[in-house]
Amino acid sequence: MSATTDLATAAVVPATVSTDAPVAVPGMIAIPASRVQLGSSEQHLDDVGASQHYKREWFEDEAPQHYADVDAFWIDAHLVTNGDYLRFCEATGYRTEAEQRGFGLLYGSTYWDEVDGVCWRHPGAPDDTIEDRLDHPVVHIAYGDAAAYAAWAGKRLPTEAEWEYAAHGPDWRCWPWGNEWDFRIVNCAEHWYGSPITEFKAWHAWWGNHLKTQGSRLCTTPVGRFSPASDSPLGVADMAGNVSEWTGSIYELYDPTRRYHETYERAAGRYRVIRGGSWMNFKYQMRTSERFASDPAYSSISIGFRCASSAPPSG
Repeated sequence: MSATTDLATAAVVPATVSTDAPVAVPGMIAIPASRVQLGSSEQHLDDVGASQHYKREWFEDEAPQHYADVDAFWIDAHLVTNGDYLRFCEATGYRTEAEQRGFGLLYGSTYWDEVDGVCWRHPGAPDDTIEDRLDHPVVHIAYGDAAAYAAWAGKRLPTEAEWEYAAHGPDWRCWPWGNEWDFRIVNCAEHWYGSPITEFKAWHAWWGNHLKTQGSRLCTTPVGRFSPASDSPLGVADMAGNVSEWTGSIYELYDPTRRYHETYERAAGRYRVIRGGSWMNFKYQMRTSERFASDPAYSSISIGFRCASSAPPSG
């Protein structure tokens, strides 16, 4: 954990859908029922802890690795875009939590800043617009904002287990495309930096240069920009990078009897789970089993979402 047009539904997803032939319909992919390996192995957590500046205890909530039975469901092939969210707001008059409170979060030279007028319509600054980025993922979205869109669309947010399953398939893999990291095929800090990042010094060098040359403009990219190279084995795009994603799950510890860092215990039962990793993060935050816990009211330049459904969407 890092220390968050109305569609009718029809029959239940057929249980005969094969994992090696995902079915795509109106922007969604059918994911078959399966017994799924979730979380990270002890060896993997040792390797992550030894490879970068965060100690292993900051990833401990990914353990123990375990299996879960996940029912068949459908998931959006792509993240919800600015254009999608614009249609929702125009149809309903909905105002996000950032719009209502009058400010959004931007990352400054050292930490997050509350900036008046920043919201999903003006993501990088009060005078920034989404007019040339309607195909980019929407950001500055709180949990309630994502849930409201999903309900309007006749869908819901994916559970944490569904999200991880869609990201790596029934069997665990480190990143959606496999176990070898490649920053060239995913929208992340290392992609823009041009080389691997394993410590804050390198990240701050990249971010400082970004602020100097581009200001607070976001580095989101059109959804599916890196497809199919970085797609999951089930054909789902942007499960690593671009923006992190809200799930519908309350954050809970995998094993309540296990000793975790106190940060995890304070978040359990209160916060919501965010998955993925964004354009601001580097490879360890891109992993399919990385867990983020966030206050449901939190939103920023790096958090968006996609939808899921227990029944197939109508055509």
